[in-house]
Amino acid sequence: MQTSIFRSPWFSGVTIVAFFAFVILILIPVYVPRPAFIPGFAPPPDMWPRTISIIGIGLGVLLFILALMGRMPASERIESDGSSIPTQIIRFIGAMVAFVAFILLMPYVGFLLASMALTGAMILLTGERDYRYWIAGLSLIGPVLLQLIFHAALGTQFPVGILTKPFGF
Repeated sequence: MQTSIFRSPWFSGVTIVAFFAFVILILIPVYVPRPAFIPGFAPPPDMWPRTISIIGIGLGVLLFILALMGRMPASERIESDGSSIPTQIIRFIGAMVAFVAFILLMPYVGFLLASMALTGAMILLTGERDYRYWIAGLSLIGPVLLQLIFHAALGTQFPVGILTKPFGF
């Protein structure tokens, strides 16, 4: 069985390593500034992004090595919801627009509201329409729980928007 180069395990490993290398070498130094003084035992703000990126690079290298050794099973056929190619392309463009809107909205409305909008948009782009209450609940409660867990347990501070700063988020 022949597989496309883009679906081969070694290409996936290289892509994963390239993505996390881009994050750790380019995005984190630019967008996650490290303060000159960190009080107490608080972790630096770039600790978790670096940790996740290092783990991602390690998993990508492991996938690449296993693929070269021939220990990876053949890729399974991807099943879709039966949408046409134009619909899938529109969904992809919608996802890119949602991410750009997330980045543009964050300085004004903060992480919490921007992530609520992004979560709702991503769920709707999957094509799911039957569970409206679940979609609304997950879009509203999921980012709040995420922010509470990271803020309370790890002391992570999230960006506060200019418009929502008086309200505390």
